Amino acid sequence: MWLSDFRFDLPPDLIAQRPLPERGASRMLALDGPSGRRRDLRFSDLPDLLRPGDLLVLNDTRVMRARLYGRKESGGRVEILIERLPAPDEALAHVRASKSPKPGTRIRLEGGEVLEVRGREGERFRLCSPDVVFEALMARQGHLPLPPYIRRPDDAADAERYQTVYARREGAVAAPTAGLHFDQRMLARIADAGVGAVHVTLHVGAGTFQPVRAKRLDEHRMHAEWLEVDQAACDRIRAAREAGGRVIAVGTTSVRALETAASGELRPYQGDTRLFIRPGHRFKVVDAMVTNFHLPESTLLMLVCAFGGYEPVMSAYRHAVEKGYRFFSYGDAMFLTRRG
Repeated sequence: MWLSDFRFDLPPDLIAQRPLPERGASRMLALDGPSGRRRDLRFSDLPDLLRPGDLLVLNDTRVMRARLYGRKESGGRVEILIERLPAPDEALAHVRASKSPKPGTRIRLEGGEVLEVRGREGERFRLCSPDVVFEALMARQGHLPLPPYIRRPDDAADAERYQTVYARREGAVAAPTAGLHFDQRMLARIADAGVGAVHVTLHVGAGTFQPVRAKRLDEHRMHAEWLEVDQAACDRIRAAREAGGRVIAVGTTSVRALETAASGELRPYQGDTRLFIRPGHRFKVVDAMVTNFHLPESTLLMLVCAFGGYEPVMSAYRHAVEKGYRFFSYGDAMFLTRRG
């Protein structure tokens, strides 16, 4: 397929810039993959779409305060987005500056700390400082890295609302946004309906916002993201399926985690994934999913099209635009059942 196959017109005013006052107040478009039937619902209707014995799979990653600001010794402004911490005094980060920094470049942060660029690994720079523990530094002066399509600085409200209520393992630079709709009351309603829940971890990387540059999808190389699916999750999923329940992934990140761990049968997995799910992928684990509305020509939209069917999903997106659904991280939700 071609990149242009996933283009659609999106008015800028449909891109949600802030969350709604309540997590569960969003709208939800339900799409039945086999029939293509869709319904305009509220997220509060989600328990009615679930069945006793179903199992929700939640990504428990937590967003780091990964954005730092500083200046080079020449005075030029620098924006740093830390993605991984190989050691307490080392970071792999994306660095935005007027000129790409060279090895040996020193960056003075807003708090006076000095970082040195030691080298480059692909699109990321290795930053070091013997006087800095990066986790403490990020906690002290880091900013939540809101996505580039949110045209405002992060504020105090984002510290809570750009995290899921079940976030526990820090390491992401973007939230698994389908989970932002859930509050404790919704999780309790789902549990009371006889639906279980299990956690996996996928630390969302900055590559999720990088545009696909290849015109042919076969030529695109996915960015790497770290994940873990443990034995307990595998056992719960296997038991749910054997009892006739459905596996319902909350978010494309949970889908990628499970499908990576199911290269044959589902097994525990820990490490990076570059799995690129696009139309033609045969899903091995997931029966239904909750997700948000994604960017045109993005790998996330391609995954959703693979799951719900290309034509039904693209038609549903056009419908969502016509009906004024809110898009992207702080936007509305979709519930999809697998097409085939």
